[in-house]
Amino acid sequence: MGELSRLFAPDRVAVVGASDEEGTVGYAVTSNLLGSFEGEVVAVNPNRESVLGLSCHDSVADVGAVDVVVVAVPAGIAVEVLREAAEVGIENVVVITAGFSEAGAEGSARERELTRIARAHGLNLVGPNSLGILNTGVGLNATFGPLDPDPGGISFMSQSGAFITAVLDWAADRNLGFKDIVSLGNKAVLDESDFVREWGDDPETDVILGYLEDVSDGPAFIEAAREVTEDTPVVVVKSGRTDEGASAAASHTGAIAGSDEAYDAAFEQSGVVRVHTVQELFDFASILAGQPLPDGDSVAIVTNAGGPGVMTTDAVGDSRLDLAEFTDETLATLSEDLPEEANIYNPVDIIGDAPVERFEATIDTVLADDTVEMAIVLSCPTATLSFDDLAAATVRLRSEHGTPLVATLMGGSSTESAAATLSDAGIPTYFDPARAVHSLEALAQYATIREQEYASPTTFDVDRERAREILERAAERGDTRLGVESMELLDAYGIPTPEGKVVSDPAAAVEVAEAIDGPVAMKIVSPAISHKSDIGGVEVGVKQSDVRSTYGDIVSRARNYQPDAPIIGVQVQEMVDLDAGTETIVGVNRDPQFGPLVMFGLGGIFVEIMEDTSFRVAPVSEPEVREMLGEIRAAPLLHGARGRTPADVDALVTVIQRVSQLVTDFPAITELDVNPVVAMPDGVAAVDLRLTLDQEEL
Repeated sequence: MGELSRLFAPDRVAVVGASDEEGTVGYAVTSNLLGSFEGEVVAVNPNRESVLGLSCHDSVADVGAVDVVVVAVPAGIAVEVLREAAEVGIENVVVITAGFSEAGAEGSARERELTRIARAHGLNLVGPNSLGILNTGVGLNATFGPLDPDPGGISFMSQSGAFITAVLDWAADRNLGFKDIVSLGNKAVLDESDFVREWGDDPETDVILGYLEDVSDGPAFIEAAREVTEDTPVVVVKSGRTDEGASAAASHTGAIAGSDEAYDAAFEQSGVVRVHTVQELFDFASILAGQPLPDGDSVAIVTNAGGPGVMTTDAVGDSRLDLAEFTDETLATLSEDLPEEANIYNPVDIIGDAPVERFEATIDTVLADDTVEMAIVLSCPTATLSFDDLAAATVRLRSEHGTPLVATLMGGSSTESAAATLSDAGIPTYFDPARAVHSLEALAQYATIREQEYASPTTFDVDRERAREILERAAERGDTRLGVESMELLDAYGIPTPEGKVVSDPAAAVEVAEAIDGPVAMKIVSPAISHKSDIGGVEVGVKQSDVRSTYGDIVSRARNYQPDAPIIGVQVQEMVDLDAGTETIVGVNRDPQFGPLVMFGLGGIFVEIMEDTSFRVAPVSEPEVREMLGEIRAAPLLHGARGRTPADVDALVTVIQRVSQLVTDFPAITELDVNPVVAMPDGVAAVDLRLTLDQEEL
């Protein structure tokens, strides 16, 4: 165990606000501790001489050395209790009391004081507004919840105390055991990253589960989870999936990237398995805690029922898994052992009259096949089959072969005893075949996570001071939204751009165009006009002879569209042959928890319509960028689909990494679109730029 070991395995626990009045939090916490805790419980209540047979102390200063103080007094008093605990050298405090940041300005001020005291004295503070903590190993139930969970290998944290009580009630009938449980509360000091690290160091924790509504420190969470998931799976259900935060976004990226994309990206980059339902949370916990990891994605199905076998096959087809293709030797054995009516191919249907001996022989043959990396034993009730006998055979065969295996018992009360036998052996059981497949998929996903190596982001040689000057000049002008007038910013970071310049009169436009060989592109430059094409603010293929008149036309259209819009000028730019490449977008939206969120996708004018995008939290490494490129539906276009010449993917990967470095270096860039980035066979060209600037961050 790590730095929080005494929090979960204390010898003495003091309850401040202990009470013998039923229905109070102080009574519930004290009663729970007295009912199960192996150590000593100390009561603190200056208004009582004794509580539930315990002599009461007036304050924590009077109780001597204790490992944990549980605070269940009104919020104002709780602050003073924490101060006293800090002064006498107590290290671990659980503040159950509500009335802090969740209760308005006054409560927020109290919570800030809690945080200040705790950090000044190095206190491990859980809460406030917490249900409490549990550890089944020492019988520690320092909560006001109604249940004691069974012991097991799951450690569970939740931002909702009510969710914990509901889960424990639900898990009690499903043979799920827990090691530690923490109600995070308001996370004034200790947060999800602290507990991920703690449980990652705990050999008795097989799986870490979390119900999270937010993450306090995104980069810290990614770092902690990356380290821990090398050995211990982390499964999280994240609520509050919303894109409302993007409603005021000024860029394509901001409009597409809601908070949920940031969490998806962060979990992907840190090895966290994300689920969306409570059922999945504990399905995945059960299989990750009890099964060996597979060597690949192939699965075999053995069933006595054709219809459910087809359902299971469909579920495999919808997943990342593949049906195993048996060897000729396996097929020959199955053909010899099974009735003529049986199906020897995967899924193996041993037909409805199968006794347990036929099931057992078939499972044995299938698990012996080297092409089989996982298996599902699926059975429906028949007069010729005992579920209990099938469970016993399945447990033995899983032990002999060591192959990850789950069972689907499609029955009711007749399956209960068999399901218990399987569960005791670490083999999950399901009624719904799709749940069985999804659980094996999670197992395969975690096997991939375990093999994943995290590369460090590349640091490029860039002109950071030049970039800073460009941004500072914009801030001095009062500009918060910049466009192509700031294309030099990309050049400073080594991102290829077409030749061009922003000019403020027709004569200058002609001069720039004459220096460019061939027709040019011309675009209105105004911080108030985002979608230039929509208002006729872009002209492409402009001949040298038409540059002067086109300048006037573009400015006129902009003024007609928005008379009060400030017009910086017109950009005259070298033409990029869009037909010779693929239009992509590289964008950034700064997430409040995780920081800069990099987006890559199909670009051009259809980016928000198609939304063919992938995301990662910056800074991104080269392998992460290559994964991004492969995740979009349009990926084949980059690799020469339908006779196209393949794009210079290496150059595109470099551009995305350089954009990642730019926004990491300058937190003042809150949104950024480089669109389109034209990926050509022999390089890339960043044609347009739009960014939003937070001047206070410069």
